[in-house]
Amino acid sequence: MVPTPSNPQQIQQFLSSVLSQRGPSSVPYDESTKWLIRQHLLNLISSYPSLEPKTATFMHNDGRSVNLLQADGTIPMPFHGVTYNIPVIIWLLESYPRHPPCVYVNPTADMIIKRPHSHVTPSGLVSLPYLQNWVYPSSNLVDLVSELSAAFATDPPLYSRRRPQPPPSPTPPPYDSSLTRPPPSDQSFSRPFPPSPYGGRVQVQHVNHQQQSDDAAEVFKKNAINKLVEMVHGDLISMRRAREGEAEELLSLQGGLKRREEEINRGLKEMVEEKETLEQQLQVISMNTDILDSWVRENQGKTKNLVDLDVDTAFECVDTLSKQMLDCTALDLAIEDAIYSLDKSFQDGVVPFDQYLRNVRLLSREQFFHRATGSKVRAAQMEAQVATIAGRLHS
Repeated sequence: MVPTPSNPQQIQQFLSSVLSQRGPSSVPYDESTKWLIRQHLLNLISSYPSLEPKTATFMHNDGRSVNLLQADGTIPMPFHGVTYNIPVIIWLLESYPRHPPCVYVNPTADMIIKRPHSHVTPSGLVSLPYLQNWVYPSSNLVDLVSELSAAFATDPPLYSRRRPQPPPSPTPPPYDSSLTRPPPSDQSFSRPFPPSPYGGRVQVQHVNHQQQSDDAAEVFKKNAINKLVEMVHGDLISMRRAREGEAEELLSLQGGLKRREEEINRGLKEMVEEKETLEQQLQVISMNTDILDSWVRENQGKTKNLVDLDVDTAFECVDTLSKQMLDCTALDLAIEDAIYSLDKSFQDGVVPFDQYLRNVRLLSREQFFHRATGSKVRAAQMEAQVATIAGRLHS
């Protein structure tokens, strides 16, 4: 288990280091969700400082062990006007945050899990509707702890264990000085060095001088090793801080790239839809252009007879639908002019009000039928044009 310090900045550095770590000891979370996991834990620590993120080994039911993140500590539980602290462990499993975390009540040595309990099993596993109805990405750890606190306030999961009374200590026997003996003296330490034929005093001084030299060399060696260890430790701390800063920047960059990816995908989708709309409009314009070109070619030689032009015969209808469309349009515009004249006459006081309303109602009804007929004729003409263009393309 790797605990984290209580400093918020150090917690951020710890999470950045853990989530950016690679290798066998790295946490097995999806790269696309590591930034969200970090935000969930930082928001949780900000709202509930009694919880702290750690890494520990989690044992699955099938015997697999994996290194995971957890939030270990206590959550507040208001009960009868008093706030209690309930020890819990929130494990972030491999599939988090797409799936809910695993929550355990972690009783201390003087606590017992309440049996039976509506949300806590005898092993300490917590089951809540919030966990069962977990929705990614809206569900988070702060709301989960709030739900835990509310559920435990209704039905506390722990209660104190009764402590047994300690037995009375026996009275020690009276002290008897006759039962003690002084320890025997060690004669080997007081025994003098044996005499030397070359002078014992010179040999003892030589041995003492050699021991002092060996001690000085050993002290120098230890000091050098300690100095080297301090230098290496300082370099490691500097490198770790630099790597943590780089990991922090990379995680922030990853979040920004994720947002930009969503914006680009959304913009690309809008551009594809706009392209399809423009292609449809281009097809309609091409159809109208072909129709106008055909009309111009057919009527190009008729400009010489404009002197004796009859308005009623100026436009020749090529088929029945065109003639019907022309009649509906002419009648619609004529009725529009008649209604406008009635409005002017009524404003000038020439036409009475009841006669004005009767004529407008009759004209409006007739105009409605002409417009409805024109809409049907226009739809039929469009179908005929599409069929004609399709025949041209296939031919």
